[in-house]
Amino acid sequence: MGMLSLNCLMLKQERRQRQRFQARTKSPLLSDGPITDDHSQAGERSTCLGPHLPEDIWCLIHSLMPLRDSARSACVSGTFLRSWRCRPILTFNEETLGLKKKEGQKSDIAKAFASRVDCILKNHLGTCVKILEIVILDYYKVNACHLNSWLKSAIRPGIEEVTILLPAKQIPEYIFPCSMFVDGCGNSIRYLHLSYCTLRPTVEFDHLRSLTKLHLFEVLITGDELGCLISSSFSLEELELRCCWELFCLKIPFWLERFSCLRVDECNKLQVIESTAPNLSTVEFFGEPVQLMFGESSQVKNLMLEYSFEPNAVNYAITKLPSIAPHLETLILYSTCERVNTPIVADKFLHLKHLDIYIGDDDDEPVAFVYDYLSLVAFFDASPALESFTLCHDSVLGDTSSIRQIPRHSHDRLKKVQVNGFFSAKSMFELICHIIETATSLESLMLDCIYGEEMGDGTARCSASKFGKCRRRSKRMVLEAHKALSVINKYIVGRIPSAVKLSVGKPCSRCHAIDVDLL
Repeated sequence: MGMLSLNCLMLKQERRQRQRFQARTKSPLLSDGPITDDHSQAGERSTCLGPHLPEDIWCLIHSLMPLRDSARSACVSGTFLRSWRCRPILTFNEETLGLKKKEGQKSDIAKAFASRVDCILKNHLGTCVKILEIVILDYYKVNACHLNSWLKSAIRPGIEEVTILLPAKQIPEYIFPCSMFVDGCGNSIRYLHLSYCTLRPTVEFDHLRSLTKLHLFEVLITGDELGCLISSSFSLEELELRCCWELFCLKIPFWLERFSCLRVDECNKLQVIESTAPNLSTVEFFGEPVQLMFGESSQVKNLMLEYSFEPNAVNYAITKLPSIAPHLETLILYSTCERVNTPIVADKFLHLKHLDIYIGDDDDEPVAFVYDYLSLVAFFDASPALESFTLCHDSVLGDTSSIRQIPRHSHDRLKKVQVNGFFSAKSMFELICHIIETATSLESLMLDCIYGEEMGDGTARCSASKFGKCRRRSKRMVLEAHKALSVINKYIVGRIPSAVKLSVGKPCSRCHAIDVDLL
């Protein structure tokens, strides 16, 4: 039965029974108490007013309907009520509850939100819930007791996903009750996402044995407490921590054999990340520099490293990472600026295939130190298996004097090179020339003169933007982009081997047009 036919059926049945229900039953979104089965009388069996379908089919239909419509349909018949109570997904936010934010009506919306969640959970009974999501905005004024009652109603044995998104003002007032996970309620949870709260698990905590993904955003929790939380989560595969400001030391124990992905973002007091998990393969880190300790048997293959307001991430990577993560295959580096040229090193990235380096700020202002981009050749020499290289640059430098010659080593696996923000500095030009001459297996070279834009067709850059125009750039950067294009046309195009495909990202003919006499 299609959804349209179902809706027509329910509307007809609701009109037919409205007078019968009016005195005793309200919509589950408005009622203050649970709905009773109005089609059952003493000694009589509840009947379905619609087509005679198996109950599991009605449960499936209810699971596919919007939350508010599904809840309302429960007043049509006892069968609908039972299938509604088996609905596995409960998502409470303004959209699913049919609330629209209007100026000057925040208090009404807050009251309606709490009332509707109360009524739905009373009528649903919390059984059979697989996925629970509650999104509370800052003006709802939901107190801890109220929220805890909702959690107690919905977190039952069998639940698999729990997402609680609270407003920032809740920190540190709301302490998430770990007691919700006892009596088997937590051992079925596979995904847990909490935000803006305090989490204080104790040493005895061992109630998340099926947990595979844990995401904490602005949650107050110490390293020891996090250890208590995950120590018995033997199925844990992914951990994401964002802005958890009480973390000083993060340790992943070796017995978490399925653990493979770690993301840490702006946990600014964190000093050490230590993992002995045997299958950790992907690490993404953004924040203040930390000590990375992956153990002698490290299997980390994918690493993204971005230091906030700290220079020389590239220098750190080539000097330290070969010994910390010897099995790297993909390395992504973000550096606000490099004040030390990349050195030649003895250690090798024997397995590194893909290297992405992003250097520069977003303010289009030149950095004080003129970085030698040709020194990045050290990465090529240290990575014999390198297949692709991407360089993104976001500042303006200038120097087009004579070209330097350095010892050449053949890079016979490098196939793809991309430079976003190509500019006319001598060292950048020298780097490209070195790649052209030494990368014997090179297949494609992309040079984009404007950083941070989709290349589009190379002339109308704004055609690739959903806003219909290119990103705003300073006059100085636009001038440099045109100058860089001139360098490509005059000095690089003629050097490209016939087997290499050259793609050039030109300044936008509309947004980046300038007077050629200014060049």
